[in-house]
Amino acid sequence: MPAHPRQILLLAGVSTAALAAAAAAQDPAVTPAGQGAENPVFVLGTIYLDAEDVAGYVASGAQVAKSLTPLAESQKSVSVVTEAQIDDQGASNLGESLGYTAGIYGQPFGADPRFNAPTLRGFESDKAQYVNGLRQGRFFGAVDYELYGMQQVEVLRGPSSSLYGAGMPAGIINQVQKRAQTGDFGEAGVGIDSHDGKRVFFDVNREASEALSWRLTGIGKDMQTQIDELGNERGYLAGAVRWSPDALTTIDLLASYTADAPISPVGIPFGLTELADGEDLRELYVGQTNWDDSDRKMWNLGVEVSHDLDSGWTLSQGFRYEKLDWDYTGTYVSTGAVIDADGSFFRGASRQSEESESVSLDTRLTGEAVTGQATHQLLFGMDLRRYEAEESSLIESDRTRFDWNDPDNQGPLPVFAGGPNSGAVTLRQVGIYAQDEVMLGNWRMTGGLRYDWAEQSGVQYNVPAEFDETKLTGQASLGYQFGNGVLTYLSYATSFDPQTGINENEEPLKPTEGEQWELGLKYQPTAFDGLFTAAIYDLTQTNVNQWAGSSASGVNLYRQIGEVRSRGLELEASAALSAAWEIRASYAYNDTEQRGGTNTGQPMWNAPKHSAGIWLDHDFGNGLRSGGGIRHIGSRMDISNTRELDSVTLLDMGASYTRGNLEGSLNVSNLTDEVYLSTCGWFGCYYGEGRTLSAKMTYTW
Repeated sequence: MPAHPRQILLLAGVSTAALAAAAAAQDPAVTPAGQGAENPVFVLGTIYLDAEDVAGYVASGAQVAKSLTPLAESQKSVSVVTEAQIDDQGASNLGESLGYTAGIYGQPFGADPRFNAPTLRGFESDKAQYVNGLRQGRFFGAVDYELYGMQQVEVLRGPSSSLYGAGMPAGIINQVQKRAQTGDFGEAGVGIDSHDGKRVFFDVNREASEALSWRLTGIGKDMQTQIDELGNERGYLAGAVRWSPDALTTIDLLASYTADAPISPVGIPFGLTELADGEDLRELYVGQTNWDDSDRKMWNLGVEVSHDLDSGWTLSQGFRYEKLDWDYTGTYVSTGAVIDADGSFFRGASRQSEESESVSLDTRLTGEAVTGQATHQLLFGMDLRRYEAEESSLIESDRTRFDWNDPDNQGPLPVFAGGPNSGAVTLRQVGIYAQDEVMLGNWRMTGGLRYDWAEQSGVQYNVPAEFDETKLTGQASLGYQFGNGVLTYLSYATSFDPQTGINENEEPLKPTEGEQWELGLKYQPTAFDGLFTAAIYDLTQTNVNQWAGSSASGVNLYRQIGEVRSRGLELEASAALSAAWEIRASYAYNDTEQRGGTNTGQPMWNAPKHSAGIWLDHDFGNGLRSGGGIRHIGSRMDISNTRELDSVTLLDMGASYTRGNLEGSLNVSNLTDEVYLSTCGWFGCYYGEGRTLSAKMTYTW
């Protein structure tokens, strides 16, 4: 990316700040952080955790927080889903792994092998998903990363622009790839499920020397859903190397390649859900088997470096290159499609193609300083992101009719009129940020500021998609740590997210802005390993668009009169109650309201007012483990805010038996086979998955 004059000034400024901070650390008033290579700590990019340190359901820290402060003392709302919990619950994708996490609707579109689309505090998360602390590429929809390749899943709630720059105000979701570890271990196995899905997998780690370890992880699977024609054949291979040339330096190399063919799910018109039995409709495929196809390939290469300076400060850097190539053809329907008397309705067809490259770099300097009675954990950072994409789309509406009484999934191939909607865009973002976490007796205080330059040029789908924004965002919090393991805190944070398009005066749209107040409480007991959290929040997003017709040239116009408010309560608990019992429980009350425009007074769509879950796992001590959970998804509105979808309560179960090096496991989701609508969007209504059984056999060494 060509050097912009202000970027040169920015780099110089950050370098000066870093050098000044490092020099200050030589002063006798500055206390070294004292984190040695053998102590598990959390720094930028790299997580120094051996395999035994990530066992169980309770995590002490998270990469997403960009802080050494333990979660129990952090004045932020953070959740971590560990690998142990993922395995016990039999989760196979991001949405399933978050089913017992407070404030998240994990799979609002049911089973979709293409994307991950959880909602967080009522907001969509397509622009809020990260891998290894760096944002995923792609403008529309976050690509489904292979969960088997992940070490843990993290959720940071609330506006996070002060650490991560542009993004939606409800927080971010971060997936952490498996790293090479000390010690030798491995596993290999096979699995099947009740939808005729199959998979083979392996994960091998070797310690070549005290300074060098490597890890190789792979999975091949034929994923299937309750709709026979909807699935995905995937191959995933990942390699990781950890090199510690000396006691002060650690370098992690992370690479992965994914090749799959996810078929696009086709919704059904809402009118059909009122005419037929849902148990039959959830297995109905409205697509065209001789047209629906997909070919997707994704490459990732990451480098993470951490170096302890002689001054006691740590310089860290995370880098990732991501490339995505995807061509797919699909069928779609409109939610409001009219069902004729003969049971038929119109469906459309599309052809999509995209190629994108994303480069992300995040550099940080962290250290500890003492001023009087106060101890400061200081963070100075700069990150850069460049994203380039070329996209092409052909869409034909009302192409053929589909009779649900006599389904025919064949038909003539589409012939599109006119040329494709296409374009190429380039996004550049640079941000500098600083944070100070202060400990003064029992008081805890955190303050952070960030300044961003975000610039985008080019055209998306034949429409100009440009912006050039600068923004200052921040966060501040105050907490008190009681001697009995209780922390209370009050926090304030802001966010922004640039938008493309023009208003009714044909002026560029302003960025959306987020603002949140949060009152929280955390409790870490001393009698057993656990973390209990509670948070009350009031979150507002402004400059939300309302469509205002079209210009004389046919370009969409918008009024930025919209505002969204999300208020609620979240309770969460993760605990190892004893050596045999582990629990994960959550409850969330989320009250959302749209203000301004046609939906004033209505809640946000896909935002359950009530959601809850509890999962309990027991180890019998003889090789047998069993667990079970119950999840409740409250009623929620469709995208038009005219239809309320019913609430549903789901039961899940899991069991495993280990003998020697062999382990067999069985999981059942939606045990009682509840029939429910996950959501109704613009392109049809989607049903949640029915009862699904999955089994696997694993050999470990």
